[in-house]
Amino acid sequence: MLAARRRWLQQAGALASSTVLPSWIPHASAQTASTLNALPRVALVIGNTKYPEAPLKNPGNDARGIAGELQKLGFQVNLKLDAGRSEMIEAIRAFGAELGKKKGIGMFYYAGHGAQLAWKNYLIPVDAVIERIEDMQTRTVELNSLLEGLVKAQNPMNVIILDACRDNPFGSKAQTQQKGLSQFDAPPGSLLAYATSPGNTAADGEGANGLYTENLLRELLVPEAKIEDVFKRVRLNVRRKSAGQQIPWESTSLEDDFYFLPPAQVKTLSEQELDKLFGEELAIWENVKDAKEPGPLEDFLRRYPSGPYSELAQLQLERLLAAQGEKRIRIAVQEGNPFTRGSAEADTRWRVGDSYTYRHIDLLGGAEPRNIVQTVREITASEVHYGNGIVTDLLGNLLRRPGGRIYSPNQLEPLEYVVGKQWTTQFRITTPKGTSGRNQMELRIVGRESITVPAGTFNAFRIEGHGVFEEENGQVETTTLTKWVAPDRLRREVAMEETRERGSRGGGRRAGGMRRGGRRSAPQQLTNSQRWELVSFRQA
Repeated sequence: MLAARRRWLQQAGALASSTVLPSWIPHASAQTASTLNALPRVALVIGNTKYPEAPLKNPGNDARGIAGELQKLGFQVNLKLDAGRSEMIEAIRAFGAELGKKKGIGMFYYAGHGAQLAWKNYLIPVDAVIERIEDMQTRTVELNSLLEGLVKAQNPMNVIILDACRDNPFGSKAQTQQKGLSQFDAPPGSLLAYATSPGNTAADGEGANGLYTENLLRELLVPEAKIEDVFKRVRLNVRRKSAGQQIPWESTSLEDDFYFLPPAQVKTLSEQELDKLFGEELAIWENVKDAKEPGPLEDFLRRYPSGPYSELAQLQLERLLAAQGEKRIRIAVQEGNPFTRGSAEADTRWRVGDSYTYRHIDLLGGAEPRNIVQTVREITASEVHYGNGIVTDLLGNLLRRPGGRIYSPNQLEPLEYVVGKQWTTQFRITTPKGTSGRNQMELRIVGRESITVPAGTFNAFRIEGHGVFEEENGQVETTTLTKWVAPDRLRREVAMEETRERGSRGGGRRAGGMRRGGRRSAPQQLTNSQRWELVSFRQA
């Protein structure tokens, strides 16, 4: 029942064994204990520069740089420079066959021209002659041909990196309807990364490498960094360097952690060590959260890219940069795109008078459903106050409940919504009597689906969370949470279901319902099962 707790203990424990323990690493996962990081590594790297009508400067350098670093990281690399269509197709076929044979980790990197047509993405060979836009279908390489080969290979994990978002390579001969690449959800067991947000373009770059690959080359060699953290740091660095005009984008369906440079061994941390780590991070967050300049928040995000306050830090950085006049690019509208379930950002434009009526249903005790009205009466720089005593932050995270129960900073609500996103949170809950407990939860956006409640039908992101609440007296409560959120229409959740089970620590740290040494801990008792659904709402 405590899978989230077990995974979190593994995450923290992976780091203590390292000879050098970077201060930003306490939440990296200990997947060295799995076989994932020990599998063979196979890479195909393509850099196309010498286009007859629209030559590029950096893709060749970018591809050579990536190939060299991947070889240092244990990848078997096939490097192709200035490849024509037949050569690209054959290289992609051989890449899939090699992965199917070795069942290893696959890495595909492409730098060069790319374009989209009818929501499909195409990589442009150097020998492609495009007289009209329809020629792309027969004279370029569709991304699906690569993805189909990876699916057929049935290897456990793939990383696909596309630095292919330059301006239209066809000139006046063939004008594409949309810029850049189309949004595409990552296939199972993969991470898909674009050099800039879907529907936007990136400059070729003035130095030896493009802006995106320059930062990727640096972050690939950071020891013991989870793959998601690598790309989060790249995104932050590119965004700040370009003043918001180039913001990398990723889609992921990975479930296990992968390191380019994994920890040497795993060491389990004690409860006291875990408390100390999180206490230190919370203290740093409290110190930087009200920063008036971007620097402290950027440093925090580089240090803790996936920490329990990273969503809060990203929100504060967004607000600060907007106040300073940064006009950042955004993902192009993807309405009608059959290859993605879309993405959205949290709506933090709260207004006094916003009102939400929820029906509360007791699924365990059978009490009569009751309606609860929550109306915004005050908004401060960082909080939203409701007439019934509830206080949240600007993302909607609960800070105070009626009756005086207080929550330390938390991120049960994310800033950005995209299927596959996962994050963690940890916070303390203090009762009016002064007792407190620690809550830890892992959350993931598992899908997007239509949900109907009394307030109407919404196209909502479905979020699932699993967590542990440990009280000072040793009691342990596990939580299973499901929420439906439609951030493009509603600032609060559409519906929520929550189940809680209670047990006790039983004299040892619990992991997956078992004590250390294999003895079973105290049995769980179902204590709460409830559903909240939106009945009506009013938003300015």
